[in-house]
Amino acid sequence: MITVALFLLGLIFGSFLNVCIYRIPIGRSVVSPGSACPNCGMPIRAYDNIPVFGWILLGGKCRNCKAKISPRYVAVELLTAFFFVACYWRAATLLETAKLCIFAFLVLGLIFIDAEHHLLPNRLTFPGLWIGLLFSLIIPVNGIDMNLFWTMRHPLAPQLAWFINSLLGAGIGALLIYAAGEVYLRLRGVEGMGFGDVKFMAMIGAFLGIKLTLFTILGASILGTLFGTAIVLFVWQKRVRRRRRASANPQNIYSRSWQSAQLMLRAYELPFGVFLGSVALAAVFFGETLIHWYLKLY
Repeated sequence: MITVALFLLGLIFGSFLNVCIYRIPIGRSVVSPGSACPNCGMPIRAYDNIPVFGWILLGGKCRNCKAKISPRYVAVELLTAFFFVACYWRAATLLETAKLCIFAFLVLGLIFIDAEHHLLPNRLTFPGLWIGLLFSLIIPVNGIDMNLFWTMRHPLAPQLAWFINSLLGAGIGALLIYAAGEVYLRLRGVEGMGFGDVKFMAMIGAFLGIKLTLFTILGASILGTLFGTAIVLFVWQKRVRRRRRASANPQNIYSRSWQSAQLMLRAYELPFGVFLGSVALAAVFFGETLIHWYLKLY
């Protein structure tokens, strides 16, 4: 019954998260006015606003103007419900369930906002940072054993050790992302990392602690690299086919197409927050297992 209740609660919070994803980037209140069609402005009726089922009953279109409603709304609602249930099965206590559900809610919202708007708004990252730090005072945060560095006779209180791990996760995570952006800017002369990514990583670190923060940065870097490489290869193939059709002289087609694809990638703003958020959610469920497996190799 708790699982069913959390799934339904996740659908409701997912519906609210859709409001946040749409309104926060354009600076509108997420509380008022009520939900309305972005195309015609007609208020959405209560029975049309039921998560998932409302979209299905409407056939993915506005009842008034017949404008298409993005399937992203259903995806966000179902993902939020899924993660609420997964967090319950992952957590040891209901209090930890609440912490993980809040984390999943914030991260999902930031992933979709960054994917659509290339923006990681302070209205989500800053509250998330403070919530993560506050939870570390009552919920264990795995990371470095602080007593290994504590030389006094009496060991640290567990709550203080958890808080320090949370604080280190936030600080070191933000610092590494900021440093990577600065190095890229100085080497390439192009901004490679926005300050929103720095704040997002600080929020993630506050929830996960130092160990899973490092895991998140490593995993996101690998995913981002693979995604960027895939884009370059895809564009390169398209440019090669285009040049073959347009030119009778096949010389240097491959090299010119490769240079063109690389220039395109430099101009493309990669939403790195999508990769940070995705790996952070994976770290909640599989991070410790993967770290232990990796360390056993040595």
